[in-house]
Amino acid sequence: MKEDFIKKVQKQLIGILADKQLMLLEEALYTCFCQFDLVEKTTVEAELEIKSEKYLQMFLAAKKIEGCSDKTINYYYSTIIILLKDIKKDIEGINTEDLRCYLANYQTTRKISKVTLDNVRRIFSSFFAWLEDEDYIVKSPVRRIHKVKVDKIIKGTYSDENIEVLRDNCTDTRELALIDLLNSTGMRVGELVRLDIADIDFNNRECIVFGKGNKERTVYFDAKTKVHLLNYINSRTDTNTALFVSIRVPHNRLKIGGIQCCLSRLGRLTDISKVHPHKFRRTMATAAIDKGMPIEQVQKLLGHVKIDTTMHYAIVNQQNVKIAHRKYIG
Repeated sequence: MKEDFIKKVQKQLIGILADKQLMLLEEALYTCFCQFDLVEKTTVEAELEIKSEKYLQMFLAAKKIEGCSDKTINYYYSTIIILLKDIKKDIEGINTEDLRCYLANYQTTRKISKVTLDNVRRIFSSFFAWLEDEDYIVKSPVRRIHKVKVDKIIKGTYSDENIEVLRDNCTDTRELALIDLLNSTGMRVGELVRLDIADIDFNNRECIVFGKGNKERTVYFDAKTKVHLLNYINSRTDTNTALFVSIRVPHNRLKIGGIQCCLSRLGRLTDISKVHPHKFRRTMATAAIDKGMPIEQVQKLLGHVKIDTTMHYAIVNQQNVKIAHRKYIG
């Protein structure tokens, strides 16, 4: 088996490599494979893989048409392909017990959180539900696998003092403009890095961002943010159209990783824990609700499809609950 494989590799490279190079390649392959056995896949196994891959590609194409981003598509593919390779069954033959055992082992071996586990379950549910809808299978095996119960942890927000400390420790106009824009708009970091200077309406203090599923919405910023954004833009000497660019030449568009590094540095400098872009989003939502903004309007600002998602972001001030209790109940 090894000899046949090595001969096939050499045959493919005839005319590309010289005779001496082919001999050296043969020696190297024999050395590499001396401790391994090569087993040829059976026709049935190969056919199963081709069929599964075909279904998966069709599913991903459907998701692409629905508007899912490339990042989401890649996540779907990597999650599902691991399942199909692990179970090694015809898709029509995969049952609920197969998936339960797989998810249990997946959590144990990878030591993932319950939230991540439920994300994996939801991806499987979407895939098999699509197969059922398209009549490739009779019934989705994920139907009887219920949502994973996760611990409800209240995630932190920045206090007013935190924001001011971060602003006071900014080393340049870019950092100051970045913090103010995140804090006043509550936009996602992925939305921020796509912004161009031309997208900013300084007169009305607003801009249009493209969120998940390429859905556009308008976000608003305060006067302080406007001043610092203009100061940053006017201080630049580059010709890049991006709103935020790297400090070093050639001043490329700032990516998500660059923003995260910038905020992490400020966190270490100020000794404020967990300084990251998404925390500004939660802070804005919490402050808006705390000051009396209707939840539906906060939902609109954040670009959430479901209002339940907005409620997860917002933390109601306990002192306000106490005051409301005395006002309405006694």
